[in-house]
Amino acid sequence: MSRAVAIIGAGIGGLAAALCLARRGFEVDIIERAEALTEVGAGLQLSPNASRILIKLGLLAKLERCWSEPEHIGLVDGVTLSPLASVSAGAFARRRWHAPYAVMHRASLQKVLLSAVEAESSCRLQLGHQIDAPDEQTIERLTGRRPDIIVGADGIWSRLRNSVPGAGRVSFSGNVAWRMTLTRDTAAGLLQPNQVTAFLGPRAHLVAYPLREVDGFNLVAIIEGKETDAVWVGKDSDERRQDCLNAFSRWNAGIRSLLEKATAPTYWPLCTVDDGAWQDGRRTVLIGDAAHAMTPFAAQGAAMAIEDAFELSDCLATGTDVPLALATFEARRRPRIARVRRRAAFNHFAYHARGPLRLGRDIVLKLKGPDALAADLDWLYGYGAQRP
Repeated sequence: MSRAVAIIGAGIGGLAAALCLARRGFEVDIIERAEALTEVGAGLQLSPNASRILIKLGLLAKLERCWSEPEHIGLVDGVTLSPLASVSAGAFARRRWHAPYAVMHRASLQKVLLSAVEAESSCRLQLGHQIDAPDEQTIERLTGRRPDIIVGADGIWSRLRNSVPGAGRVSFSGNVAWRMTLTRDTAAGLLQPNQVTAFLGPRAHLVAYPLREVDGFNLVAIIEGKETDAVWVGKDSDERRQDCLNAFSRWNAGIRSLLEKATAPTYWPLCTVDDGAWQDGRRTVLIGDAAHAMTPFAAQGAAMAIEDAFELSDCLATGTDVPLALATFEARRRPRIARVRRRAAFNHFAYHARGPLRLGRDIVLKLKGPDALAADLDWLYGYGAQRP
């Protein structure tokens, strides 16, 4: 007899978990408070460790119609525009890490996942339902069946986290992100259409990559912020935008011009979830940002949620009792998440370096060749490559 799973949250992590679990024979209810699924935040990077799982789920053909596979990932000095380092992607990524490195709009990925979930007879999507106390009885009243497992995929402000004793708390990271888009013509001469580019500078950095959906580029500018900034989410104002421009005042004039011309800017405080419990030892488990939200300096937020989804389904499908399966999932994922957090912290230090540290960083990056830089990423992008 198949077991019932209730997933709280229909974002990328929740939909990926639903699909992974359905393919393993579980009956899945996905409960989402929004009346309709509309992703915000523009683009995302799907590194090979994430795209590999999506390919296993049979989504490659649909994803290839949406995403782009940049040929290079480049680091550039934001003041002088001097190239600092470059890692090959494109066909090289497929050969080395056995899966693509791709960029796409978040909404496109969500649509592909949603379409696959809707095609699964064992999945049911419940939109427009806010559950303040997501316990078995409340879920049963909504879905008509009592869940054997409850999965919290409801993001950094998770309500289900309150049901897990000892779960981590949300903290403001001290950084904020401005997300915006730019037309191809406006970016001509400064941004490469076949590259993910990270422009580095003192106390700030800017990531740019192509987006097919807007025939242009996605920009993410990350700057330092104050604790009071954490109350602003996905909003824009002239005053706030000036804060962003001020952070790049000493950068190359062309970069500042791009930021001034970019459209649909939104302001996002970068919060994290402190280390804590991910499951209650019974039937409730957290995945993705609900469990371990991290800063985006390693571009692994969506990837970690997708990895969680696959690993959770793998643990639950073994036939062991649920508490043991959840404990196994947490034990398996914790070292991985901790290592990715450390990489994000290192990137933050390196990307925002100033003074002598910045000069030292530049020397080290220029001395490292593309092969050495790629080897540094094997543990991250090659994760799960040898698994069937």
